[in-house]
Amino acid sequence: MLERLYLFLDQLGQIGILTRDFFRYLFRRPFEARALIEQLDNVGYRSLNVVNLTAIFSGMVLALQMGQFLEQFGAKIYVSRIMGLSLLREMGPVLAALMIAARVGAGFSAELGTMKVTEQIDAIRALGSSPIKKLVVPRVLATIIMMPILAAVADAIGLVGGWVISITQLGVSGDYFYKSLVQHVALGDFTSGLGKSIFFGYLIGIIACFKGLNASGGADGVGRATTSAVVAASISVLISDFFLTKFFLAI
Repeated sequence: MLERLYLFLDQLGQIGILTRDFFRYLFRRPFEARALIEQLDNVGYRSLNVVNLTAIFSGMVLALQMGQFLEQFGAKIYVSRIMGLSLLREMGPVLAALMIAARVGAGFSAELGTMKVTEQIDAIRALGSSPIKKLVVPRVLATIIMMPILAAVADAIGLVGGWVISITQLGVSGDYFYKSLVQHVALGDFTSGLGKSIFFGYLIGIIACFKGLNASGGADGVGRATTSAVVAASISVLISDFFLTKFFLAI
C-alpha cells in the first residue's frame, strides 16, 4: 500500500515537472504552428461525431427520466429548467471530457509511447530539439483550446435532444421549452461549464503525454501506458469536477 502511495506521489511530481516544462516552452520560439493545427483537427473536428452522439442521447435520456418523474407532481413542463442546468453545469462538459479522454488521451499516449520505445524521442534530443516543445506543447495546447468548444457543442446538442423528447414524449411545446430554458438558465451556468472544460483539457492532455513519454517494454508497454492514460485521465476529470464545482458555486 505504501509503495503504491509513493509511486503515485512520484508520478504526481513528474507530472508537475512536465507541466512546468510545458509552460516554459509554450511561448518559446519557434512556434510549432503546423503541429498545433494538426492536433486541433485531431482533437476537435475528428471528435465531433463521438461527442455529438453521446450528447444527444444523454440529453434525450435526461429529459425522458426527469419528465417522467416531474409528471407525478404535475410539473413536467419545467423539465427544460432542470435539464438545462444539469447539462450546462455538469453533464455536457464532463461527458465531452470523458469521450475526449477515451479517444484523444489514448491516441496521445499510444503515439508518444510508440515513439519512446522505438527511440524516436531520443533521436529528437540527439538533434538538439526538445520533445516537450515538438510533441507535448501542441497536443496539450490543442486539448485545452478545443475542450471548451466541444463542451459548448455537447451542451447545444444535448439540449436539442431534450427538446425533441419534450415535444414527442412529454407533450411540452417547443416554444415553452425554449422560453422556460432562457428565463431560468443564467450565463454563469454556461460559463462555469466552459471554465471546467479548460481544466479538463489540460488534465487529459498532460496525463496522456506523461504516460506516453514514460512507456517502456515494447508493444506491451505501450498498451499498458495507453490503458493507464485513459483510466487516469477519466478519474482526474471526475475528481477535479467536484472541486471545480465547489469553486464556481462559491464565486
